[in-house]
Amino acid sequence: MTVQDDVRANLTRLTAGQIKLANALLADYPFAGLQPIQQLADATGVSPPSISRFVSRLGFAGFGDFQNALIGELREGSRSPRDLHALAGDGRGACFLHSYTQRAADLVRQLPQTITQQQLDSVAALLGDPARNIYVRGGRISDTLARFLSVHLRQIRPGIHHLADDPELWPDTALQMRRRDVAVLFDFRRYQPSLERLAAAISQQRRAQVVLITDKWQSPAARHSSHVIALPIEIGTAWDTGAAALALIEALVVTVSEQNWHSTEQRIKDWDALRARLEGKSTPKNEDSR
Repeated sequence: MTVQDDVRANLTRLTAGQIKLANALLADYPFAGLQPIQQLADATGVSPPSISRFVSRLGFAGFGDFQNALIGELREGSRSPRDLHALAGDGRGACFLHSYTQRAADLVRQLPQTITQQQLDSVAALLGDPARNIYVRGGRISDTLARFLSVHLRQIRPGIHHLADDPELWPDTALQMRRRDVAVLFDFRRYQPSLERLAAAISQQRRAQVVLITDKWQSPAARHSSHVIALPIEIGTAWDTGAAALALIEALVVTVSEQNWHSTEQRIKDWDALRARLEGKSTPKNEDSR
């Protein structure tokens, strides 16, 4: 569990002042907790002794211990494949495929603890709302997941936009966003500063909602996101896995498609008919080619 997880798990046991402190920490996590204790006290109106009692309740020996845990999380969030390989060593073995798939399956099984059904339904409701345009973008590697989501959503509904690879073109797309629209961003460790800036611009200047799909250490873009889904990615090798992220995307696609299956089915039917015509194929007589 991260410090953030600990704070959330203890919310119901906190005093009114401690809840105020906890909310301030969560609103600007982890950076609020990295400032000097007096500065945090001045910002939240919670006395330094109360802050010390709060971190003790979380199981830390003191405020310094609490900050060391936050620094450790930041370090984890910046690890490269080289760092992970140095920690894990050569992950291969005689039964590597068997052990790897077992570990990947374990991560997928963790999804119901990572995201609740209510959270899944809330995000799916945003993605399936025909009154909203959906904008999707990921990082240098995670954009593969963003493209996978956008390709499937385009078969279900109109108004799906994948942001261009060149950040210089992002302002043009962002200017099209309205308050009701949604941006889905993918950003995993070794986070990209450009995605944090994009999330800030979308939420602050365009007033659109940002759904962030990240890992447990959380991209800095979380500070500007209305929905944050933190997924397990560690699998004990030099390379983090996207197995849980892919399973989540597929669950979202199914949920969105089933919200109005009649509309989904008709769009796929029209899509296939038009694609057949563009490919020079004849449309089956029992299909409405429109």
